Amino acid sequence: MFAIAGPALAQDTTADAEEAKPAVIKSKSERLDAYFIELKREPEPASARRIADRIWAEWRTSDSATANQLMEWANEAIRDKRYFTALDLLDQVTVLMPGYAEGWNRRATLHYMMDNHAKSMADINIVLQLEPRHFGALMGMASILSAAGSDEAALGTYLKVLEVYPAMREAQERVGELSEELAGDEI
Repeated sequence: MFAIAGPALAQDTTADAEEAKPAVIKSKSERLDAYFIELKREPEPASARRIADRIWAEWRTSDSATANQLMEWANEAIRDKRYFTALDLLDQVTVLMPGYAEGWNRRATLHYMMDNHAKSMADINIVLQLEPRHFGALMGMASILSAAGSDEAALGTYLKVLEVYPAMREAQERVGELSEELAGDEI
């Protein structure tokens, strides 16, 4: 009886040990997927913000030292309000790495800062083709739509943000405000 139970217990212990091992997430894509699952499930805004910060860190890092350096220089130029220099640097990033969503997103943000909403929206559309869950780009799009008076489209975009990042306070507030404004328009 003990001889039969012994190997069975050993197998169960081995199986339990295998299940107890944390899954090793190797690729950037797998890490992002895991973070987005966490983000969607996290109701607490402060905890969700920490998860969002990990997502931003993944997005900011490209697979190119050159692109990373160009992005750093562009950020410095933006801080110094040298927008045209920053734009030149970000143009180089998008040419060097057209599949790098954050290069397009940073350029979209710069276009927005320069009041060039059409170019910002064009870059946002590329960001969202590359990374449909990019809540930063979606927030930018919603802001542009709202500024253009397209409140229904802005509301729909803020709702998309909340599908990805339910605990984002700014999106929650804007959904409430726009919902009230649109309900008032119907009366």
